Amino acid sequence: MVKTVRLEPIAQESAVETNGNLLSVLLHQELSVLKECGGRGMCATCHIYVNDGMKALTPISRREQRTLAIITSCRANSRLACQARVKGNGVVLELPPGMYVNSIKDIESIIGRRAEQDLLHPLTGAVLVEQGKLITRSMLRKLENSADLNLNDYFKYST
Repeated sequence: MVKTVRLEPIAQESAVETNGNLLSVLLHQELSVLKECGGRGMCATCHIYVNDGMKALTPISRREQRTLAIITSCRANSRLACQARVKGNGVVLELPPGMYVNSIKDIESIIGRRAEQDLLHPLTGAVLVEQGKLITRSMLRKLENSADLNLNDYFKYST
């Protein structure tokens, strides 16, 4: 049976099969979601806020709890879209502002420009570069030294 999910702030509704995950809703709406961990609930790239209808979703698993615990922008209504399955109608999602980056190369390509939106770390959701800030080579070197954005090894050895 099909359920309806509403996405905010874009004010769009999307259909999802009962027991379908919220990630499929985001992808159906052609939203850019990195899915850095392949939908295993180990990264922050499908982090969402459930503004209404939390009881219409499956409960939070231990893995999801562990991942949410390291996301810096986590709230009481946070979920990972890849892990939350729709059981009923009335779910209203909000997408966190910002863009997740999956490598330093993502930032290298925009050196000399101002960030159009917050650039977020894919594991923790921490803001790497604030919206409106100029992206410089020195900022990039600082990020390279302080934040390991080479995630391939992390996901290869994670279970």
